[in-house]
Amino acid sequence: MSEKNKSYSVPYLGQQVFIKIDRTLGSKHPKHGFFYEVNYGFVPDTKAPDDEELDAYLLGVNEPVQEFTGRCVAIIHRTNDDDDKLVIVPEGIKISDEEIRKATNFQEQFFKSEIWR
Repeated sequence: MSEKNKSYSVPYLGQQVFIKIDRTLGSKHPKHGFFYEVNYGFVPDTKAPDDEELDAYLLGVNEPVQEFTGRCVAIIHRTNDDDDKLVIVPEGIKISDEEIRKATNFQEQFFKSEIWR
């Protein structure tokens, strides 16, 4: 794990995190044309190495939402792209690495990654 990655994503593990959803469940990606199978957003007022706000998948919520506060249970660390993704779930939800992979495959299939806990 590089020092750069430690500084921006790992501190969120296990924490309650507020996210804004800019790609709601069922919406279409504006450039690449795929549909979001989960709510996808970002942590406001953060900065990731890609100069955008830190991205987050919201799992365990099966309706479109605009914002959410939940627990960060994992990080999807892309090994071929400098853009980690937080995995946020409602309090008390348990989710396996396999379930995370399945839920995020619609987008993560294009990248190599590791799941950090």
